[in-house]
Amino acid sequence: MTSRQHVPVAFEPEYLEGFRQIYEEKIVFNRMLGLRLTLIEPGHVQARIDMREELVGHFAYHRIHGGVISAALDAIGSAAVMADVASRHMDEDPRKRLERFARLGTIDLRIDYLRPGIGEFFTLHAQCLRAGSRVGTSRMEFRGPDGTLMSVGAAAYIVS
Repeated sequence: MTSRQHVPVAFEPEYLEGFRQIYEEKIVFNRMLGLRLTLIEPGHVQARIDMREELVGHFAYHRIHGGVISAALDAIGSAAVMADVASRHMDEDPRKRLERFARLGTIDLRIDYLRPGIGEFFTLHAQCLRAGSRVGTSRMEFRGPDGTLMSVGAAAYIVS
């Protein structure tokens, strides 16, 4: 939950498609990870990653690499902040709101690995805690196929 009350916002299909293109295609590393957004709401984003051989970090246990978890949580955390920022600028054209992504950058990222990342797929959840005029913060979760919490993260992003 963000620190302020939101008026319900519905993003336009054009904005949602542009948002997905940025995160799933234009950020090439996300494309390599196989990151797929499943929910985009103001301040709240969810995604999925299917396990593939290229993502293995421990060959004997077929665990997902910790760097994959970290990168995916960073991506989804920034997406939640950007969705929150966009919800406060609904008076702008969707293309103009999408241009705000160019100014986004990670300032700080912390990941806690709680359990081994073993599964056929993983879900990621991020909530924007606060988005100010210059910095936004988020909390993120990395879950296994059965919903088991495997890793958590917290991050700060420059948004101006």
